[in-house]
Amino acid sequence: MADSKVAVISGASSGIGLCTAAALCGDGYTVFDLSRSGHDHDGIIHIDCDVTDEEMIASAVGEIVSRAGRIDVVINCAGFGISGAVEFTETKDAKKLFDVNFFGMVSLNMACFGELRKTHGRIVNISSVAAPASIPFQAYYSASKSAVNSYTLALANEVRPYGITVCAVQPGDTATGFTGAREKSIIGDDIYGGRISRSVSTMEHDEQNGMSAEAAGRFIARVAERKNRKPLYTIGIQYKAVVVLLKLLPARFSNWLIGRIYAK
Repeated sequence: MADSKVAVISGASSGIGLCTAAALCGDGYTVFDLSRSGHDHDGIIHIDCDVTDEEMIASAVGEIVSRAGRIDVVINCAGFGISGAVEFTETKDAKKLFDVNFFGMVSLNMACFGELRKTHGRIVNISSVAAPASIPFQAYYSASKSAVNSYTLALANEVRPYGITVCAVQPGDTATGFTGAREKSIIGDDIYGGRISRSVSTMEHDEQNGMSAEAAGRFIARVAERKNRKPLYTIGIQYKAVVVLLKLLPARFSNWLIGRIYAK
């Protein structure tokens, strides 16, 4: 273990996180999964950890350093989604989402900075195409991923002098258990003319017919092993095209297009 590079991945018990962990294991990394549920799996070492609990994070990182002696890569995959109209979403539910998707990432990175300075390590934060393409009735999920991107860009400049590189990866629609785990609310759907349920149904259809978690995991693993300075990556040619198009089009028109797809 002492001779191999060490990757720490939150949320690697399933989905994209697990596939990323498997890809890095195949490339010779010692991989630790930090998640609330899971077990050692095909060389991936599981440690119970809730990313919203800073004490659990500190304990987990201490155990990793004790066992492996180093940390070379941190990948923040832990996250979940909620859907529903902003008007009818309780603030406590939105805060819960940000506690996992954003502040959980922040807390894990903070716990690892000291070790990453020693190894000139790499941080990879998992964002989403929903960051540049804000999805109606998934406003808080989109906002959390936009926050991931802004944080990543700022952090990359802060830690560059210490040899730490930081980037965010934006997957598009991906077929994983994330879809089934989404916390859905259709409160107010009658007021909104059925648009909430139609929007989420469209999104879930796209997700389940999207790229495989294995393909996304392999992409993220390759990014994690690079040392170049590119701060944002998008998975898939069609999604790269979408991101570029959204940058080029006037905001009024691009937002209208998204509305035609997800808010009819």
